Amino acid sequence: MTYQRNDSASGDSGANREDLEREILGEGPSLTVDEVVDRFGSSRELTSRLWRALGFPDPGESPAFSEADLLALSNVSKLVESGALDVETTIKLTRAVGSTMARLADWQVATLTEHVEALEQSGQGAGSRLDTSIEVLRAAQAPFEHLLLHAWRRQLAAAVSRVAELGAQDSDLRTMTVTVGFADLVSFTRLSTGIGEGHLAVIVEGFESVCGDLITARGGRVIKTLGDSVLFVAHEPKIAVDIACDVVGHIGADPELPDVHVGLATGSVAMRLGDVFGPPVNLASRLTAIARRNRVICDHETAAALREIKGYAVRALTERELHGFGVITPFAVRQLPAALGSERY
Repeated sequence: MTYQRNDSASGDSGANREDLEREILGEGPSLTVDEVVDRFGSSRELTSRLWRALGFPDPGESPAFSEADLLALSNVSKLVESGALDVETTIKLTRAVGSTMARLADWQVATLTEHVEALEQSGQGAGSRLDTSIEVLRAAQAPFEHLLLHAWRRQLAAAVSRVAELGAQDSDLRTMTVTVGFADLVSFTRLSTGIGEGHLAVIVEGFESVCGDLITARGGRVIKTLGDSVLFVAHEPKIAVDIACDVVGHIGADPELPDVHVGLATGSVAMRLGDVFGPPVNLASRLTAIARRNRVICDHETAAALREIKGYAVRALTERELHGFGVITPFAVRQLPAALGSERY
């Protein structure tokens, strides 16, 4: 990648926003949508749909595409032309990439902005945030591009493996039986109105980071984070309970974070667009809302699976009416010290 400093930049910095974008992309936009269509022979409609699926607005008649954009769109459109994929499948896959990359980019830019600011304040930067950003990008871009592709391949292999395992048991590979967990910070709305945005961001990031590490360490999967809550799944109730107890143990014991409560529910869910849907998802959320602080509660199915396993205490709570589920009996669950064995409490 060749970088040329823009002489028109103002102030002490030798770089501007266009330089930063060029450092990332390697080139600027030079092609209109009609030129892109003419070059790779696809329809304007397909080109526009792919571009929107990536998360970008309609370009109009102005140059909006680079040569790299042309190559990327051409490669994807050839899947349709060859018959390897139909149009709708191609659009869905493209939208998945665009949505995931948009969120990833926002996350990475926020993280790098903090790093650049720290470098500048400590005197280790280049003298301006833009120049320092370019230096950081030059150092980090290639390693993280490689990591991105490798992580995608690893996650794809793991996802295919899960589908293969389900195929022997379930004719509908879009559904599976899992234990769903919601971990939710206590009184977060009230807390967020009384502290600064910077402190709030630190709390949210700390909560999500700790939960993510604990969930994946036990073999669960983070489905999504919602600031003050984390939705996860595990392929069996025991793993989900272990994760929930880990979250309560770590978050609840951290004086820098609010208390937490966790709800668990087991059943069949639909896996779609990287998310999960179904009654267990809604039930886990409802249970979280009635759990005491730093406690784990679950539904009957999850509790029943634990009763035959040593090392867990399960206790039926007072019946509650939950919206959409009627009157149910929630169960409190906790891990026991290894020496105590199994008991009821």
